[in-house]
Amino acid sequence: MRKIKKKTIILLISILVVILLLVGLYFYGLTSVSSKSEPVTFNVSSGTGVKQVINDLRKSNLIKSKIATTLYVYLHPDLIIQAGSYELDRMLDTKEIFERLNNGDVINNDIRITFIEGKRLIDYIPLITKNFGYSEEEVLNVIKDQDYLESLIAKYDFLDNSILNEKLYYSLEGYLFPATYDFSPDAKITDIIEKMLDKTQNVLDNYSTSIKEKKLSNHEVLTIASIIENETMVPEDRSIVSQVIYKRLDSHMSLGMDVTAYYGARKSLSEELNDVDLNSDNAYNTRNTSFIGLPVGPISNPSEASIEAALNPSTTDYVYFYADKNGKLHFAKTNAEFQEIIRTYS
Repeated sequence: MRKIKKKTIILLISILVVILLLVGLYFYGLTSVSSKSEPVTFNVSSGTGVKQVINDLRKSNLIKSKIATTLYVYLHPDLIIQAGSYELDRMLDTKEIFERLNNGDVINNDIRITFIEGKRLIDYIPLITKNFGYSEEEVLNVIKDQDYLESLIAKYDFLDNSILNEKLYYSLEGYLFPATYDFSPDAKITDIIEKMLDKTQNVLDNYSTSIKEKKLSNHEVLTIASIIENETMVPEDRSIVSQVIYKRLDSHMSLGMDVTAYYGARKSLSEELNDVDLNSDNAYNTRNTSFIGLPVGPISNPSEASIEAALNPSTTDYVYFYADKNGKLHFAKTNAEFQEIIRTYS
């Protein structure tokens, strides 16, 4: 009887020793791989399973034991591994690593680009090619693709067949809202375009009631706003230029806006216009006295301030304005006043 009892005690002690050894190995397997800081970039692709993540951690020498790590994850069923790129370290233990994976403490590799208001679509393309490696031709092919444009019309309420007019230089001119955006490094050209269109949608939604009250289309509003954007240098002039545009439209006068002639001639605002440019009968040039109405489309991508001004013209009664050599606008109600301003400031 004593021998049996002694064997039982030995067995229990042996089991206890094995358990303690296993527990010790478990906790040891969760300790950090290194006592020194050794940063490692670790990527978790979307849809990757826990087993694969553990295998990848071991291959990257970020964990000591796959078995201990698997058991740790099993004992913590609330853990969620989020996809992304992480900056881990070999001096982190398993608990700390999975806390980061669970919290989604990813490296922000987003590409931040600021698209400036008043710039043309053609000015935005180099920002895309520079940051994402696409060629100018690739970007233009997407922007001009008829099937893609039609899909955008189906997707966005503010787009209609106006952007399919063959006289437009660029169908999406005026629609790519100028702002600062964060894009994924692997963003497609369509991803970039649609993120900017999403912003345009949000902005125009704020003015949907005003647009309906004005009985204007979104295309017309953006066209007016783009002219205001390029003709003004100071905020207080926006609503006055807006009023001049409406006054001339109501009076069936040519708008006579230099900025439309620049766009029609495909010249930058820093270049000189010649008689050929001013008299051209393209679909943008309102300097041509026979041109009545708005250009065929926007001549730049306007800011929200210019969109608001397009919908809220001032109550002044000006018909003319002239920009002096410093860009300051001088307004006039009559042609006689206008000619006097030109003599004074030209």
